[in-house]
Amino acid sequence: MRKIILGVFIILVVANINAQQDLPQNPEPGKCYVRCTTPDVYENQTVQVKITPEYSKLRTIPAKYETVTERVIVKEASKKLRVIPAKYETTTVTFVKKQKASSLKVIPAKLGNGSETVEIKPAYAQWELGSPAPDCASSNPDDCRYWCYKGYPAEFTTIPVKTLGSDATTNTTPISEQSGSYTKRVLVEAARVVEEEIPAEYGTITKTVLVKDAYTEQVTVPATFEEVTKEVLTQKGGLTTWKEVECSLVEYSALPINWNLGSSTLTSQAKSLIDTRLMPVLANNPGTKMEIASHTDARGSRTSNKTLSDKRAQSVVTYLISKGVNASRLVANGYGETRLKNRCADGVTCTERQHAANRRTEFRLIQ
Repeated sequence: MRKIILGVFIILVVANINAQQDLPQNPEPGKCYVRCTTPDVYENQTVQVKITPEYSKLRTIPAKYETVTERVIVKEASKKLRVIPAKYETTTVTFVKKQKASSLKVIPAKLGNGSETVEIKPAYAQWELGSPAPDCASSNPDDCRYWCYKGYPAEFTTIPVKTLGSDATTNTTPISEQSGSYTKRVLVEAARVVEEEIPAEYGTITKTVLVKDAYTEQVTVPATFEEVTKEVLTQKGGLTTWKEVECSLVEYSALPINWNLGSSTLTSQAKSLIDTRLMPVLANNPGTKMEIASHTDARGSRTSNKTLSDKRAQSVVTYLISKGVNASRLVANGYGETRLKNRCADGVTCTERQHAANRRTEFRLIQ
């Protein structure tokens, strides 16, 4: 274990000594230095590239037609049957709507009050045994009695009865006859069918007649070329030297590009700003490297902000390369929302001006 620790210590000491030996010789206090790499020397050469080879192309000659007008029958002659409807006239017919009759009113019989005597038991006579004589000498009591043929009058009863004053009769009232009428359509002339001729109909058609059929012709298409300018390495660089630079150039300096919302496209104003601010620094410090750093505010997701800042930094680098700056001298870094200049992190309410302070693009010279 002690051997491992001692080995690590020796490596750190050697690395520190090598790093100090790699620093500028005889530096002056208060001054800043950057390590410059002697750039590779290139020259532009123009070469001709064949874009398309020579080839044959078949050209199609379309068929030729002529227009012919022709009269044709569009509807053949025929006949049609026309029905002439029957003719009627209107008459009024009178009829007995209700026959005459009589209305009978019953007059009931009239009854009076009377009585009738009814013999309920007729007159009669019968033999009756009388009382014994008081002076009868016989010991038999029946000997001294006498029989009498006694008559009895008839018996009657009186019953109340109704007497007919006048019998029931009817009173006859005549009902007069009622007449009605209705309208009747009487056939005057029966329907009939008339046959009519329908003439044929003609029209004019236009048809295209083939005069000459289509055919092909062979045409030779010449090859096409394009001139391309390419860089050819004429002298290999790579020698590292130290160069004194302004201290402000090794610190981040603002490149005040007004990026459109969510865009990484350089406007003409932004390109003009790069031409006047960055190109002179690179020209006056040959061999140095420059970092282009782009930042966003905290609004939006971290992933989308990182991607947007990468694109914006790379847009500046791409434009510098198009202006002739060697790509090896440029580094594009997007930091997204990781290096905010104020307190306006996620969840903090800030003004638009405070957010704008975090949306920035910067540059500096690096080793």
